[in-house]
Amino acid sequence: MPAVSSFTISCEALNVDQTFSEGDTITGQVILSLSKETKAKRLFVKAKGDANVHWTERRGDTTHTYSSHRRYFKLKQFLIPEDSEETVLPEGNHVYNFSFRIPSENMPSSFRGTHGKIVYKLEAKLSRSWRMDSTAEKEFKFVSKSFSNFRTLLNEQSGSTEKKMGVFSKGQVQIDATVNKTAFATGETMHIFANVNNASSKNMTPKFSLIRTIKFFAKGDSKSEEQTVEKVVDKVIKPHTQQEVKCGLKIPTDEMPSIENCDIISVTHQLKVYLDISFAFDPEIIFPVVIAHPMFVAQLSGSLDPYPAGAFGGPTNSDFPPPVAHYPAPPYPGPHGYPDAQSPYVPPPTYPTDPQVYSGPPGAYPYQPPPIFGAQTNPVPMGPSPYGSPLSSSSSGLQHPPPVPAFYMLPPDPQNQPAFASVPPSAPSFNLNPSAPELNADFLSQTNNAPPEYTLLFPTSTPGKSEDK
Repeated sequence: MPAVSSFTISCEALNVDQTFSEGDTITGQVILSLSKETKAKRLFVKAKGDANVHWTERRGDTTHTYSSHRRYFKLKQFLIPEDSEETVLPEGNHVYNFSFRIPSENMPSSFRGTHGKIVYKLEAKLSRSWRMDSTAEKEFKFVSKSFSNFRTLLNEQSGSTEKKMGVFSKGQVQIDATVNKTAFATGETMHIFANVNNASSKNMTPKFSLIRTIKFFAKGDSKSEEQTVEKVVDKVIKPHTQQEVKCGLKIPTDEMPSIENCDIISVTHQLKVYLDISFAFDPEIIFPVVIAHPMFVAQLSGSLDPYPAGAFGGPTNSDFPPPVAHYPAPPYPGPHGYPDAQSPYVPPPTYPTDPQVYSGPPGAYPYQPPPIFGAQTNPVPMGPSPYGSPLSSSSSGLQHPPPVPAFYMLPPDPQNQPAFASVPPSAPSFNLNPSAPELNADFLSQTNNAPPEYTLLFPTSTPGKSEDK
């Protein structure tokens, strides 16, 4: 009588369909029933997902084999430690709990076909000395939530085609078709609208077909299968007639989901809207269709709010939170009311030696910014200039400079007001654009040192010592 009476795995369902998806946690139990005391070396349980493709082709006397394999994940948990001594298990039932979290990665849905399969399963193994390993397996249905361009799957699709008739008839035919969306759940009805303009001498019948195509890939070759899943035929349209056609095509509840994220197995669906014309090529319009689990379609329908609360801008596919709008601070006004040349956004530092600027008598004219060249308010002392100073020094202080351009005109000095009493003050004119020359030095950091002599700035050249060119 064998020591192991039964060896099974069970897992808890997360929903009524008993399906799992990316990021879900699988919890379950490994149940081991022993008819007598047994020594076990190790006991572990695994969760894994694999895709396999295999087919053979015979060419002449040679048989070619094509196969391929992909592993999506493999998780392992020891219920009896591997590096421990043999563990004595008494007679009776032994229950071991386990828990796995499915990786949150792009993985295809479960699938079984003629030349390949995608299987997700739990596997437990009991190892004993001098005995064959005992194994237990349980498949679980995996439903993928990974679809490309998922925000467009609920958008309406439209298409149009026209055809000129051949030898056996005259005229032409045009068909415009619209289907309500791209992603559908199993058991859902597709709503199709078509406008047919039969400007020919032939009868034609509108038809609507849902087609499934399965492809297997291995070693640079492929194997393809195509099948019509569902078909609807409408009424005949007479010659020289324009007619609107409405069709409801229900997707079978047991239809396999579309698979577009596996590189060795693909399952695609398409809707073909066409006109069946005798003795002529049928004009047709092809629409891509995605068949998904009802749970995914329901979640998709509820997650397509184009402007969710707190969103910045339009719809986005990014997983990051929406950006926060930052507006730059207004630029700091420079000497002429424009942004400062050294820093357009940050005010310049304040120096303790900056003198107070006299803004003129109130009400004379609007305040103008202080000048920086030859002004009485300039903190830099005016030393002898190598070009000849425009100012003349006296014991009483600096006299008024000669006239300067309008955009450098100064407000009247209260101490010397009588000198200008005969000429009424007029508001200086300022160009809209800054007319001051480009500043290449920081004038706020000038020192009290006198400027260099003329001979230092422009040394005289000595004859006979010029450099060779």
